[in-house]
Amino acid sequence: MTLSQLMPAVCSDTLNYKAHFSKNPKDPYESLHDFEVGKFKDGQEDQTVKNFERKYILSFVYYNTDEWLFVGIYESLGAQKVEETNRYKYDTKLLDLYSEYIGRVVIKYKKEFRNSYPYLETCIDDLEVLEIKRETHRLTFPGYDKVNISWEDLRSVIDTDSWKTALENQKGVYLITDTSNGKRYVGSAFGEDMLWGRWKDYIKTGHGGNEKLGKLTFEHIQNYFKYSILEIFKSTTDDQTIIDRESWWKEVLLTRDEKYGYNGN
Repeated sequence: MTLSQLMPAVCSDTLNYKAHFSKNPKDPYESLHDFEVGKFKDGQEDQTVKNFERKYILSFVYYNTDEWLFVGIYESLGAQKVEETNRYKYDTKLLDLYSEYIGRVVIKYKKEFRNSYPYLETCIDDLEVLEIKRETHRLTFPGYDKVNISWEDLRSVIDTDSWKTALENQKGVYLITDTSNGKRYVGSAFGEDMLWGRWKDYIKTGHGGNEKLGKLTFEHIQNYFKYSILEIFKSTTDDQTIIDRESWWKEVLLTRDEKYGYNGN
């Protein structure tokens, strides 16, 4: 089977696409690792030149010799030059189109040229589907101290076995960062299903019932929010302890201040 057969909507619109075969020559598996921990989008958006001057990006990461893992279709919303680094920062949006295959489809493609950003029409017929995994490759929970994941990536891993097991058995204090302005929100989880249940609310609603977050559009949250964990506690820890630690982190990070955060109390 070819990728064209698996994704006919892409095949019929190749002139609007660039492919991205992400591979660091010094560390071939770096992009795969970035995908596993939810950092691929950030890395793809940082470019030395304007590589994505078409509307869509069909993205793959190096998986093995002549093998690439499909990691999503992104819409390119433009780029800004960062004068300090002389690089370009893209604004992209992960699309729902064929999202069910993210982290599951492995293609065979012998890339015999240096360019990692070919026009899709030049390679689409050579992309052979080797495997469709039963579950996304990104199954490994990175560890509580290494979670720093976008809303889009959190949505894709929240129900996988390793993430659910890790999050539903821990109470904790977590941090949400709005990458568009640097504002932060500190929250705590100690109710049913603990961290997993709380973060599932954010996937469903964006705001999780918080008044200030509720004033933002869901689209803004989906595009700019990132989630990390400040502290974890055993399920037997008294709830008041969690509440006290949440308050302490709000104080330290100034998240009750309108200038710095979204916490209302």
